[in-house]
Amino acid sequence: MFTGKDKKKELPQEGKETFTFLARGFEFKGTLTFEGTVRIDGSVAGEIRSNGTIILGEHAAVEGDVSAGTIVSGGKITGNVMATEKVHLLPTAMLRGDVMAPLVQMDEGVSFHGTCESEGRVKKKAPEEVREMPSQVPKVRVSHRGEAL
Repeated sequence: MFTGKDKKKELPQEGKETFTFLARGFEFKGTLTFEGTVRIDGSVAGEIRSNGTIILGEHAAVEGDVSAGTIVSGGKITGNVMATEKVHLLPTAMLRGDVMAPLVQMDEGVSFHGTCESEGRVKKKAPEEVREMPSQVPKVRVSHRGEAL
């Protein structure tokens, strides 16, 4: 009845971001790697990686490291969190581990036990803005009256 000609291959179109949703009740052991955005509301025992955004819902439970461009969490994480862009911990979030990201936002009510390393959005200076250290100038001793000694 159906031939191979009727089947359409669904490939992500270039320029469009992929979105993955792992619902409540989902359980996984191992390493999860994603392209684009992923929302997790289940439990994961292992590492989660994405080049895009990871969203952990209120019912998410992760035992392992989480790394992505942006991480938004309202769930429980026992492990280190590393982002290249931003980490945002929502009021329901619980984190036992270290955070490393250029920007970190923790809402009131977050339970956090660990260390946080964040540099903020640092504007990189253009080469012409970087000043060279002045050459060593000989020191002149001055008396309390302003006279050279």
